[in-house]
Amino acid sequence: MNITGTIDRPLTHDPMKQDPMKRASARTADSAPAGSATPDTTITGANESRQNRTREMQLIPEAMARAHMEQRTAEAEQARPVQRLMAARRMQRRAERASLRARRALAIAVMH
Repeated sequence: MNITGTIDRPLTHDPMKQDPMKRASARTADSAPAGSATPDTTITGANESRQNRTREMQLIPEAMARAHMEQRTAEAEQARPVQRLMAARRMQRRAERASLRARRALAIAVMH
C-alpha cells in the first residue's frame, strides 16, 4: 500500500525526503503565486559576510564600554579639584565655628 501525503499532512516532515514541487510550464517567474517554490536569489558568500558582521557586532559593545569608562574617568579627573575645594571650605567653616565656641568659652571663664 503506497499512500502519499497531502500538503496539510505530509508523509514525512523531512524536507529532503519530500517530493519536490512541480512548476506549471505555462507560468513565468513573475506570475508565480506567493509561497511557490521558485528560487528567488542565490546567497553565495553570505556565510562569510555574516561571520564578519557578527564579529564586528560583538566588538561594538566592548568599544562602547571602553569609551564610556574613558569618559567617566575624565569626568572624575575634572571633578577632583572641585571636590577638594568644597572639602576645604567645609573644613574652614568647621574651624571658624570651633574658634567661636572657644572664644565664648574663654569669655565665660574670664567673666566668672
